[in-house]
Amino acid sequence: MPVNELKLASEKNRFALKSPESSGKANKSRLALFLLGIALLALLFSAPLYRLLRLAVTNDLYSDLPMVPFLSLYLVWLRRERMPASFEPAFKSAALFFSAGLLILAAFWLFTRDAVMPVEDYLAWNISALLLFLASLCCIFPGGAFMRAFACPMALLVFAIPFPTALLHCIDTLLQHGSAVFAGLFFSIAGDAVVRDGLYFHLSNIVLRVAPECSGIHSTVVLAIVSIVGSWLFLRSPWKRALLVLAVVPLALIRNGFRIFVIGRLCMAYGPQMINSPIHHHGGPLFFVLSLIPFFLLLIFLRKTEGKP
Repeated sequence: MPVNELKLASEKNRFALKSPESSGKANKSRLALFLLGIALLALLFSAPLYRLLRLAVTNDLYSDLPMVPFLSLYLVWLRRERMPASFEPAFKSAALFFSAGLLILAAFWLFTRDAVMPVEDYLAWNISALLLFLASLCCIFPGGAFMRAFACPMALLVFAIPFPTALLHCIDTLLQHGSAVFAGLFFSIAGDAVVRDGLYFHLSNIVLRVAPECSGIHSTVVLAIVSIVGSWLFLRSPWKRALLVLAVVPLALIRNGFRIFVIGRLCMAYGPQMINSPIHHHGGPLFFVLSLIPFFLLLIFLRKTEGKP
């Protein structure tokens, strides 16, 4: 081998030996900057984060909200083999997310600075901006390949945003009326002499009303999270993932309708006092577990239709 080729080979070997070390130092510095950026975001949004924790403690609807970031981190760790080999920054995506966060903050201060708003609306604006800034940070330091590989855990952070009051009212109304429709269907199948008038059910010895508290929105949100996680972990086809997530809506309506039907049958069989029974006030987890049965059957069916990976 000529002398020049020997020198070139030795230079390549030295570069190959030094490359992992320099790459490791670069990754450590990127990680340090990433953690510093997260700490800065937490400091800048300390007031909304504190109010978010207070809301989770005082409002049962948002009691599971602090667990969402930990669930996202767990999913990243669970699929850590998908971690990209290189961490190239995606500056265009970062700029897009950062601009969207600034736009939300600007709209918040422009349209609501003099308004007295519920804490849910205040948090919806600020936590949305915080998550957009976090996404921008992730596009720069872990990089665009990381964001593509772990799009589901990142998107799951949306469930850390409280519902704005107007959106919550719309969802409650949808679940109320949908649950009443399915409850009436169950009464018809059972052959009960029940007259339904909108959200009211006129039974033989009591009149039931489907109140907003009966919408089951909390368990529906939990089921939606379960569906997103399950679709990401066990399914590969995008349309099958979408089908599993969309199945949450009819499952939630059927579950709530069946719960109303059971309470109505108990009132007719044992007296109106059953409206105050534990199955009414504390039976939500039981009916949630029942709704998981058809959900997992659908998941198993969709997984089997995909064949071997």
